[in-house]
Amino acid sequence: MTYARVLGTGSFLPERIVTNADLALTVDTSDEWIVSRTGIRERRVAGVGETTCDLAERAARQALDASGCLASEIDLVIVATTTPDRVFPGTACLLQERLGIHGPAAFDVQAVCTGFVYALAIAEKFIRAGGTKRALVVGAETMSRIVDWNDRSTCVLFGDGAGAVVVGASDEPGILSSHLHADGAYKDLLTVPAGISERGAATGHITMRGNEVFRMAVTTLDALVAETLAAHDLKQTDIRWLVPHQANIRIIAATAKRLGMAMDQVIVTVDRHGNTSAASIPLAFDSGVRDGRIQRGDVVLMEAFGGGLTWGSVLLRY
Repeated sequence: MTYARVLGTGSFLPERIVTNADLALTVDTSDEWIVSRTGIRERRVAGVGETTCDLAERAARQALDASGCLASEIDLVIVATTTPDRVFPGTACLLQERLGIHGPAAFDVQAVCTGFVYALAIAEKFIRAGGTKRALVVGAETMSRIVDWNDRSTCVLFGDGAGAVVVGASDEPGILSSHLHADGAYKDLLTVPAGISERGAATGHITMRGNEVFRMAVTTLDALVAETLAAHDLKQTDIRWLVPHQANIRIIAATAKRLGMAMDQVIVTVDRHGNTSAASIPLAFDSGVRDGRIQRGDVVLMEAFGGGLTWGSVLLRY
């Protein structure tokens, strides 16, 4: 039996930090208002000319170094992103070229905040099927490019960044299962109402019906956690670490409560990163690995909820 195992992790954040106090200079908000509702204190914003692929490349190189793999050993590249550099080619192809990888499949996955979970699940299935031995999976975003900086309900939420993992074939179980879902009936709750075909333009800003999204996220993630545990006949206490999508500290706390986990078993970066969409889980995962909290052998639950609506989980033994 061939399994897929995380071999190394990496991440990268733009240099520029935008604090809540900075935002309060331009929109009607305050640090107290933002922190009490979201848990966010600051976020990173890409510089002029700094692209999603730039962030992805830095995170990918770090993950390759951590894994001990050469770029030439990678035979699949998947980039999860909502903010690609171009309409086409995909950001995965741009990243592939920068890393000097020639020939293997490379493609983007667009599932917004659940994108990295989708991408990691796809890579695991390629490896389990025998078609891939080493996969590079990246979540990278420049969400600041699609934020309306005059809309206080959304501009306080989002940030830019990238996280990456190298996943390889293994005789020992690594990724245990994935559970992916979507329901387009709720497409208008969280969306960018612009596009090439529908609106004739490639740009637009994020719109969100925040209270409805919050309620859907809490309810849906609760069911997702139950589904994931049941698939392996696991108890809540079998999970060592929760690595959730970093959207809102209240949603994160609700999921931890469902698992009966203390918050010190949850990797939280939302206070420093904001919501980085597809980048948030790999950024948080790399943070937990690099500071020594997540150790080899630990059972980790990743879960996310995003526009689409999409939601999903990956259960793995690191």
